[in-house]
Amino acid sequence: MVNSFSIIYFKKKAYLILGFFFIFYTRAYCQNQRLADSLETVYSLNIFEEQDRLKILEELAISNSDPEKKLTYSKELIQTAQILDSIDYLYVGYLQKGNAHKSKGDYIKALDCYIKASKFAIEEESNQKQGSVNITIADVYSELGNHKNAIDYYQRAIDILRKENESLLVATALYNAGDEYFNIKKYDSAKLYFDESYLIFKNLNETMYMSYYLGSIGMIFAEQGNYLLAKEKINQAIAILEELEQYAPISEFLISMSDIYANQNDLITALSYAQRSLEIAKRYGLKKQISETSLKLSELYEQAGNSSESFKYFKSHIVYKDSVNNIKSVQQMADLRTDFEIQKKQDEIIFLEKENEISQLQGKRQKTINYISIGAFILVLFLAVSSYRRYNYEKRTNLIIQKETDKSEELLLNILPKETALELKKKGKVQAKKFNSVSVMFVDFKNFTRHSYNLSPEMLVKSVDYYFSKFDKIIKNYGLEKIKTIGDAYMCAGGLPFPTEDHPFKMIKAAFEISEFIAISKNKNSKDFAHFDARIGINTGPVVAGVVGTTKFAYDIWGDTVNVASRMESLSKPGKINISENTYKLIKDKCECEYRGEFQVKNKGMMKMYFVNEIKCKESFNATKGKNVEV
Repeated sequence: MVNSFSIIYFKKKAYLILGFFFIFYTRAYCQNQRLADSLETVYSLNIFEEQDRLKILEELAISNSDPEKKLTYSKELIQTAQILDSIDYLYVGYLQKGNAHKSKGDYIKALDCYIKASKFAIEEESNQKQGSVNITIADVYSELGNHKNAIDYYQRAIDILRKENESLLVATALYNAGDEYFNIKKYDSAKLYFDESYLIFKNLNETMYMSYYLGSIGMIFAEQGNYLLAKEKINQAIAILEELEQYAPISEFLISMSDIYANQNDLITALSYAQRSLEIAKRYGLKKQISETSLKLSELYEQAGNSSESFKYFKSHIVYKDSVNNIKSVQQMADLRTDFEIQKKQDEIIFLEKENEISQLQGKRQKTINYISIGAFILVLFLAVSSYRRYNYEKRTNLIIQKETDKSEELLLNILPKETALELKKKGKVQAKKFNSVSVMFVDFKNFTRHSYNLSPEMLVKSVDYYFSKFDKIIKNYGLEKIKTIGDAYMCAGGLPFPTEDHPFKMIKAAFEISEFIAISKNKNSKDFAHFDARIGINTGPVVAGVVGTTKFAYDIWGDTVNVASRMESLSKPGKINISENTYKLIKDKCECEYRGEFQVKNKGMMKMYFVNEIKCKESFNATKGKNVEV
C-alpha cells in the first residue's frame, strides 16, 4: 500500500515562519509591493535625508517580493550597515539576504546568511532575534529532511522565546517541532506540540495557522487509520485556506487526501485529488509541490498499471526535485552547520574566560586551562559525531537517489530497447534508423477468435500471458528484440538495434523452440490455460525503426519486409515455420527446407515460400532447445 504522508507533510512549516517574518517586520512600516515600488523611486532619485538611508534600505529589502531585488537591497543594506557599524541593521540585512536566497532555492547561501544573522543577534543580546533565526535555520534543515537537527533548533527557539513571552513565535516553533515529530512517526509527541500551538493561535485569532493545525491533526488520524476523521479535518483546513488564498498548503493537503483514498484502494478519487493539487501547483509556480505531486501521480499510475503515464510524471518529479536540491548541497549544508557550532563553542569559551577574569583573579591561569581543555574535548567529540552523522546521511541519500534512478531505468527499459532508451535520455528524442538486413517473425494462434468466445475473460488473458511470457524468454535467449503484440499476434525482430550477421539463423532456432513449446503445451493435460495451434512466418530484408508517440512511447519497425513477414505467417500452416525466399537464401546451408511453390501474396504478386523442417547442426541446436523449453 502506498503511504507517502511523511514525504510531503513537513514542507508546510516554511509558510508558517515566512508568514511570521512578514508580520513581524511589516507592522511598523506597512510594507507591500506598492510601497516597495514607491520607495525604489525615492531611493533612485536620491530624494531623502542621509540619516534615513538605512531605514529605507531595510524597508526595500523586506517589502520586495522579487527575490533578485530583495537580494540587491539586502546586500546594499549590509554594506552600509558595516560602514556605520550598526549591528541591528546588519542582522536585518543578513536575514533578508537569506530569505532571498531561500526563495531562489539556494539553501547553502541562505543558511550561511542566517548563521551570520544569528551571530549579530547574539552580539546584540536579543533573545527575540535569536529565537527567530533558530526557527529559520531549523526550517532549512526540515526542508532537507534532517529531522534531528530541525528538532534541535526548534527546541532552542522555544526555550529562548518563552523567556520573552513572544506568543506567535513560540506557537510557530511549537507547531514546526510537532511537524518534525510527526515525520519520525512519534505521533503522541507531535500531538502535544500541535495542541499547545493551537491554543496560542486560537488566543491570537490566527485563522490561517489554526487551519494548519486542523490539517495536521487530520494527518495523525490518517496515520492511525481513522480515515473518516482525517478527511473531515483536512477538508476543514482546505476550506479555510481557500478563503485565505493560501495555495501552497492547499496543494499539499490535496495530496494528503489523495494518500488517504489510495490507502482505501480508491485510485480514481486519489488520482482526481492529485491532479487538482498539480493544477494549483503549476498555476502558482510552486516547484516543491509540482515535484511531490508529480511523484504521487507516478506512484498512482504505476498502481493502476499505466507505465507510460507513471514514467511521464516521474520524469517531471526528478526535473523539479533536481532544480531545488542535490547531494552536493546536502554535503555543504552539513559543513556549514559544523563551522557554526565550532564558532559558538569558541565564543562560549571566550565569554567564560572574560567572566572569570572579572570575578576571580586568583587561579586564573589554571581555570583558563580547564575551560580550554573542556572546550577542546567537546569540540573534538562534536566533530566526531558530526562527521559520523554526515557520513550516514550521505549514505542514506545516495541509496534513495540510486533507488529512484533504478526505478526510472526500469520503467524506461520496459518500454524501449536499452540502446534506444539511452539515446532518448541523452538527446530527448530518438532518431529513426534504417537497417539493411533484419529478420522479422510473426506468430499467430489458429482460430483464436473462435476459441475466445468460449473462454472467460480471465482465462483468455491468462492463456495469452502464458504463451507470450514464454515467447519473451525464448527470444531474449537468442538476443532478439520483441516489437509488440497485437491481440493474439506476436511480433519480434533480429538484427536490431545493433546489426548482426547471424540473425536469420537465430530467428529460425527461436521459431523451432516456440513451435516445440506450443506442441508440448497442447499435449499437456492442464485446465490452467487454453490449448492452441500456431502459425509462424519469417521474412528478411530492410526496415526502418524508431520511437513513436509523445504520451505513450512505442518502439516499432516499418517497411515492406514487415508486411511480407505477416503474409508468411498467414499463409503458413499450424505447427509449421514458413519462410520467404529472402530468408531461405541466408539459412539454406544450415537448415533443411521444403520448397512449397509460389503463392499469391497481396500487393506483391507470386512469391516463393519454404517450410523449414529441421536444422542440420542438430547437436548445438538441441542442446540449447533442451535447456529452454519448459512447460
